[in-house]
Amino acid sequence: MAAEIDSVDSILRDNIPEEIREKVLTILYGKKARVLELPEEALQASKEKDFELRGYGIDAKKEQMRSPRVVRIGAVQNKLLLPTDAPVSEQIASLHARISDITETAAKCGVNIICFQEAWTMPFAFCTREKLPWCEFAESAEEGPTTKLCQDLAKRFNMVVVSPILERDPADVIWNTAVVISNTGKVLGKSRKNHIPRIGDFNESTYYMEGNTGHSVFETQFGRIAVNICFGRHHPLNWHMYGMNGAEIVFNPSATVGTLSEPMWAIEARNAAIANTYFTVGINRVGTETFPNEFTSADGKKSHNQMGHFYGSSYLAAPDGSRTPGLSRVRDGLLVAEVDLNLSRQIKDTWCFKMTGRHDMYADLLTQATSPDYKPLIVKE
Repeated sequence: MAAEIDSVDSILRDNIPEEIREKVLTILYGKKARVLELPEEALQASKEKDFELRGYGIDAKKEQMRSPRVVRIGAVQNKLLLPTDAPVSEQIASLHARISDITETAAKCGVNIICFQEAWTMPFAFCTREKLPWCEFAESAEEGPTTKLCQDLAKRFNMVVVSPILERDPADVIWNTAVVISNTGKVLGKSRKNHIPRIGDFNESTYYMEGNTGHSVFETQFGRIAVNICFGRHHPLNWHMYGMNGAEIVFNPSATVGTLSEPMWAIEARNAAIANTYFTVGINRVGTETFPNEFTSADGKKSHNQMGHFYGSSYLAAPDGSRTPGLSRVRDGLLVAEVDLNLSRQIKDTWCFKMTGRHDMYADLLTQATSPDYKPLIVKE
């Protein structure tokens, strides 16, 4: 079964003949990412705690007028530790402990910015359309226990933390939100999910609607970052606006399953990195989550109690089209990527995408196209 494949990348590395391997992998993935030498202490911790640890570097050319802007980025993928019918407080506590352990290992690896997967403190239960107990996982983005934990981690490890949670605002409205916490421990702000799926088992609009925070970019000590949550990766204009607002790194924390989206996964964040001349980080959860009650999704399928396999495969893509290998499809993991942010401007100077983008023309055309009386420009014989 496909869910048993550990990593497509490892299959390619192990089975392409050695004499052509590097050429083929360069065609597929671009310039080869440098393998990082990670501390033995971190490698040992990953073995003891049973999660994959991989490190890669993507470099820029040396410049005369600018010093390198080297940043280490961490991406975390994980499965649930307890059954979905375990008490809510116990599920949250188990994931808090797990992510704290992985974050501590990231700190040993010198990570400056870390991002967790979408709705990381809970099962991805929005398929069920049940309100209890799933709404009980929602918490304040500013003062909730998960944010308090992440503030402590950020301050302790001098690390920017991106924490995607299920948010409950003061009016008891629920949102799919990423909280951005400075390395000082201060909450910089939050970014809500801009695009909500209505496909297959992804019944998310039963719980929350499209976000209202726009395309915020957060200025941190380690670079300008943004968060494009999950389904937003299917919308090129969504990616584009983060770039227009000056993002240098855009995280895509996700929860997506193999039968639906896996052929798209390796393409979309990478394409966004190229088109918008910034770094992207695709992060996906791992495992198969089983729910107590069966559900249907008006798609003709029999009732079931699983969405399918969340296939992990988290990776980083660079503006020059290169990317790191992905993490496992089946294991918890921490990806450490060392990048030089100077690469973004170097690629802008090479490809001139912003100069040749003709944004004024498309702004006018999109304004016309969204008018109720718009007539598509179709030429007929």
